[in-house]
Amino acid sequence: MRPYLFDFLVILGALVMTLGVLGLLRMPDVYTKLHGASKSVFLGVMVLAISGMVIGGEAMTSRLVLISVALVFTTPVASHVVARAAFLQHERMETAGAIDESGSLQHPHESPGWRV
Repeated sequence: MRPYLFDFLVILGALVMTLGVLGLLRMPDVYTKLHGASKSVFLGVMVLAISGMVIGGEAMTSRLVLISVALVFTTPVASHVVARAAFLQHERMETAGAIDESGSLQHPHESPGWRV
């Protein structure tokens, strides 16, 4: 039973990451592409880690838990850094109906109103 569960989870993880690649190709702007990429990679790798925990021993499970914890902390930070860089470069939202709630990109030659 465990090998079948392992196979199913590997296929599911690969499918989720493949859908993320399709999202990267189809989305119109950097912000929505970033959303699709970060969610799909995070979920896909987590499913693959769970599949490894199903079939692996104690040593492999502990390593996969550490990898999963690292992903929980690094994926949102990396996504935020890329989105902030796009914002500072005055990258516009091209999605239909998107609203810039920051209000700082009203005039493209001005720098954003906040800095870290």
